[in-house]
Amino acid sequence: MKIAMLGTRGIPGSHGGFETCVEQLSTRLVERGHEVTVYCRPHMIDFEGSEYKGVRLIKIPTVASKHLDTFVHTGLCTFHLVTKGRCDVVLYFVAGNSPFCFLPRLIRIPTAINVDGMDSKRAKWNRAAKVYLRFAEWLAPHAASETIADSRFIQQYYKEHFKAESVYIPYGAVMEPAPGTEWLDKFGLKQRDYVLFVGRLVPENWAHVLIEAYRGLETGKKLVIVGDAPYADEYVKKLKFEAAHNVVFTGYLFGEGYRQLSQNAYVAVAPSIAGGTHPVIVESMAAGNCVVVSDHPPNLEVIGEVGVSFSRARGAADLRAKLQMLLEDSDMVAGYREKARRRAAEHYSWDAVTDEYENLCRRLAGK
Repeated sequence: MKIAMLGTRGIPGSHGGFETCVEQLSTRLVERGHEVTVYCRPHMIDFEGSEYKGVRLIKIPTVASKHLDTFVHTGLCTFHLVTKGRCDVVLYFVAGNSPFCFLPRLIRIPTAINVDGMDSKRAKWNRAAKVYLRFAEWLAPHAASETIADSRFIQQYYKEHFKAESVYIPYGAVMEPAPGTEWLDKFGLKQRDYVLFVGRLVPENWAHVLIEAYRGLETGKKLVIVGDAPYADEYVKKLKFEAAHNVVFTGYLFGEGYRQLSQNAYVAVAPSIAGGTHPVIVESMAAGNCVVVSDHPPNLEVIGEVGVSFSRARGAADLRAKLQMLLEDSDMVAGYREKARRRAAEHYSWDAVTDEYENLCRRLAGK
């Protein structure tokens, strides 16, 4: 099949979960004999070539702004696709791109959209953006041939709120070994002697709540904050102002550095309160981490019985209590690590996820 992927920053993935997803899917589909094209944003992708591991890359400029970047780029890419890039199936990512899903269908190219998780509820958007995203979420199952939900919670949300059926395909995880300690040394860290947060530094990921919780802990371990965020300078500045001396900010970290810090943490914390399946949780489990999450339903769905959750209602106080419990019980932490690794391998394999996307594409393309 000829498959196109639109709506993300592009690959190689170096910005977020959907970019990683597209990279993992596209390269695996190419290995299975399919022709895959990924549309990329030049200002977000450093890779200079027009092909990556057999995947064709098409780079189309866009408006580099918080509210227009994704929408304008996806629109331009859709126009390019329907006029010059004929294919069998188009995979869109992010519900905000749903208005474009019907255009390829006008020339009999089926489309599917992975809607992510209730983007309209994210705190980073202003009122107008939230209204638009709510409309786009409603539109997705009408504009696309098929809707994809990466969590059972989001699948149920679409059924209850929009009376729409969707296909459940989870996010995958792979965590290749990253031996050595050079990245730990760079940030003054020791193995199993720090608590790790990885994610975009935006309010709904609750890094500020984690910093507040950590301030009252009785521990000599450091808190490591991996990540950053475009268009969130004030929030990031506030985090750094409120952080204690034992909090380390690394900025963006990808590849070996990310893997090395993930695999050597004492505990990984993902306190997000929005979205569907949080990629960092799945990858932390694959790295063999004891994972602490908020009781946001998609988070609980991912960890099952192999992690620890805290109450969003009680916030920093409950997170602090759960962290203190784990800091004082290394045997409990070790037990969760092994269970988490097994659950990631059994339920969140990228090969199995690729099987599901491939089967969906075959069904849509009639092949």
